[in-house]
Amino acid sequence: MRNLKVMMAYRGTAYHGFQIQNNANTIQAVVERCVGKVLNEPVTIQGCSRTDAGVHARQYCFSVQTESRIAPLGFVRGVNGELPKDISILSCEDADPDFHARFSCVGKRYVYRIHCSESKDPFTTDLALHYRRPFRPDLVREAAQHFVGEHDFRAFCSNCAENTNTIRHIHSFDVEIDGEEVKMLVKGNGFLYNMVRILVGTLLDVNEGRIGVDELDGIMAAGKRVLAGRTALPHGLYLDRVYYTDEEMLSD
Repeated sequence: MRNLKVMMAYRGTAYHGFQIQNNANTIQAVVERCVGKVLNEPVTIQGCSRTDAGVHARQYCFSVQTESRIAPLGFVRGVNGELPKDISILSCEDADPDFHARFSCVGKRYVYRIHCSESKDPFTTDLALHYRRPFRPDLVREAAQHFVGEHDFRAFCSNCAENTNTIRHIHSFDVEIDGEEVKMLVKGNGFLYNMVRILVGTLLDVNEGRIGVDELDGIMAAGKRVLAGRTALPHGLYLDRVYYTDEEMLSD
């Protein structure tokens, strides 16, 4: 039995997230069907993350076990030939038998894209958040640094159960400006449900003066979701990188 490590990218607009759901079109359902056709056997792919409906991925890893002897390049070409245009296999390689796309992952980087303009951009309608308010980068950068380090992020998680471990380590949180586009890049060892979208939404509330920078530490300490900011819309969010060694994550 071979264990394949596969990287793909997808545009999440037409899908109800990654994970298979009843009566909903998902990335996992489409990819499993196409991979199974190429390998000529039923398969279950193990994904690195459960991205939400409308969320995109520039680099998403899944692992799959197979009896097929197909070459990695043949896998890439064959599966891409079956997939719709909004999903693409980027690479495939043989992995150790114990490799698992989710449990072997040591960190991820997410990017949230914002189009700052009075007028919407028809070319980024479902690929970036349209934001009309003036954007204050220095203020937002200052606020973002309050999230860097190891903290309890319970206040920035949707529907976290009481017994959920909500401690996470954020290695960096950067804000980049390129004309009318703002990119928020957050890298960490793991993320809670809706965590990145709530962090971004909180920073937008800081930008608008709804939340003060000096309130952020208190919000985190209180651990109450109601105190943090909005949940930013999903279509601006991208899973940008997945890391399987600490060296790779810290050097990127």
